[in-house]
Order: sequence, then C-alpha cells, then structure tokens
Amino acid sequence: MKFGKRLKQQMDQSSGEWRDKFLSYKELKKMVNLISSKGALEYDAQFMNLLDHEIDKFNAFFIEQEEDFIIRHKELQERISQVIDKWGPQPSHMEYKEEMTNIFKQIVNFHGEMVLLINYSNINYTGLGKILKKYDKRTGGVIRVHFIERVWEQPFFTTHLISKLVKDCETTIETVLPPSTATGIFHEEEAAKAIFRNSVAALLSMQEMRRGSSTYSQFSLPPLNLPDFELMIQSLQLISPIQIPSCINH
Repeated sequence: MKFGKRLKQQMDQSSGEWRDKFLSYKELKKMVNLISSKGALEYDAQFMNLLDHEIDKFNAFFIEQEEDFIIRHKELQERISQVIDKWGPQPSHMEYKEEMTNIFKQIVNFHGEMVLLINYSNINYTGLGKILKKYDKRTGGVIRVHFIERVWEQPFFTTHLISKLVKDCETTIETVLPPSTATGIFHEEEAAKAIFRNSVAALLSMQEMRRGSSTYSQFSLPPLNLPDFELMIQSLQLISPIQIPSCINH
C-alpha cells in the first residue's frame, strides 16, 4: 500500500480530535512538485516553514497525550490498589467483581489509545522521511539527513515512556485482573470495540511500515519498542471476540 493511502486510512480510522494532527502529506507533496532544481525560492521557503510547523504540531499533540496518559496510568493503579485493599486479592464478592470489571474496561481502552499514539509517532516520522526524500530528489539537495537527525531529538519521536506504560497495562491485566472480568465487555461497549479495532489496525500499520523496505538504513524506524507483536495480538484476542485480520500471520 502506498504511504499516502495508508496515511489517509489511518486518519479516517482515527477519532475526530486526532485527524488534523497527522502529517499534511498531500500539501507537502504538492509543494515539492512546485519546486524545481533551478529555484522557485518562494515555494522552497513555504515548504520548510510547513515542515517546521508540522514538527511543532506533532510535539504539542504528543506531549499533551503523553501527560494525560501518565496521569491516567497513576489513577488506574491507585484504583486497583484501593479495591484490593478493600476486598483482598481474590474475593468472590459481587461488588469487587463489578469494580474490577469497570477497571478492566478502562485499562483495555487506555492500552488501545497508547498503541494508537505510538503508531501516530511512527507514521508521521515515516511520512517526513518520504517527503524529504522526494524533496532531495526533486532539488538535488541533501536536507533529509540533517532534518531527520533533528527529528530524532523531538518529543513526538521518543516513545519509550509510552511503550513502558503499554507494557505495564499488559502486566496488570495478566497478573492483577481476573480473566473472568473480560467476559462480554466488548459485546456491551461499542466504544471499546472501536478502540480495539483501531489498536489492531495501528499494530498492523507499524508492522507493515517496518516490512516496507527490504533494506535497513539510517532513516528506518527503530525496532518496535513494544512487547512481541504476535503475543500482543494474541493477548488482545483473548479479551475480545472481535475477529483479528489474518494478515498478521503473513
């Protein structure tokens, strides 16, 4: 799948508040097409200004989401501790099960949103690399190397903290929350279904972007800083009856 189509698909699948936060790939591509190796300085300046604006946009959105995730992660851990302190680690009381089921729903949704943010980082980085490659080819320039080195230092590219929170969520589901809490929640929650589908789509997108080239270069995405891809998909399928695309096995 061509990158422009993949990006549009990702934007269409995202919630409204996310859609205008992705790379303005189509607009940047139009600008590149207006630039010739002989000049067109006004378009060249507009292109560089738009690139800087896009970086600022990514950083502002990513930092806002990251700060919210840190707060929510702490709140969820505190809620779990409060319930366990109140009822003990494995009570049979119905109120305990109800409280844990509600927490489980929130953690699954939270996990999905964080996976989407990691994919947001990946797909925008990939888009920047592709548009800069087009620019260098069109102009005979070599700005991609320097610009990408700058991108590596940007907040939106640094996903280690979010990846750690993703792993913490999975550990919590495996070690704290009883498997029975998962029963039927996706049948009841349409919002949870949507987040789940988008999470799987994000994981598949991240896998596809890393398979998109047969060669590894300095511009390639780093190894996926998440738990094993196949194990993650299997874990998600255990908590949901939604069918996972068979393409993950190809």
